[in-house]
Amino acid sequence: MTDREQYTPGPASGAQVRKNGEKWTLILVRELRHSPEKVWQALTDPAHLREWAPFDADGSLGAVGTTVKLTTVGAPTPQVSETTVTRADAPNVLVYNWGPQEIRWELEAFGGGTRLTLWHSIDRPFISMGAAGWHICFDVLDHLLSGTPIGRIAGVDAMKFGGWRRLNAEYAKQFGVETPVGSPTPEALRSESSSLQPGRPRRGDANRARCPGGEGVGCGHENGTTLRGIEIQ
Repeated sequence: MTDREQYTPGPASGAQVRKNGEKWTLILVRELRHSPEKVWQALTDPAHLREWAPFDADGSLGAVGTTVKLTTVGAPTPQVSETTVTRADAPNVLVYNWGPQEIRWELEAFGGGTRLTLWHSIDRPFISMGAAGWHICFDVLDHLLSGTPIGRIAGVDAMKFGGWRRLNAEYAKQFGVETPVGSPTPEALRSESSSLQPGRPRRGDANRARCPGGEGVGCGHENGTTLRGIEIQ
């Protein structure tokens, strides 16, 4: 049995939310057994990002002012957004946007390793999905840095993964929100926000809509999942 087949995520932990109307910020903390310099490289280097993150980058995220294209993974039709790194204080603070949402990373040396904190602005209905998806991404990152890679688990692969469903429900309970059933994975959250752009359908425009960011952004609609979470075929 491979490391990937043996992998099971632990219980929901290390997460909280800050609320501002319907726009919430997910704060997720993970303690890693690796130096801040090593973790920084995994957060900024395209080759490392391809191994664990919910998007690919066509350039390094390690320098302020750099413009990089981020491509959502697990989508039949690529969803690409252009981002500019607004802060890059290696190896401590990294800030950029993923579509209209801000991503902020803080790295703190802790106990011979790193305390990694993520801030991700997410609409309230999708906050538990974001936490579940990033939880799994962090596990994959830890395996990668430990030299036992299990391969990226994101997009449709994440939604089909049984541990994601459990984490989604656990985080929803922690945050006091209703559990979204058959909902998009966290990388689709950026595309969900992009549905507010002119020319794109808004949530609820149809009972059985296309993926909010376009056809097949990895949220599972292409497999029969509705945004409202009726079922997954």
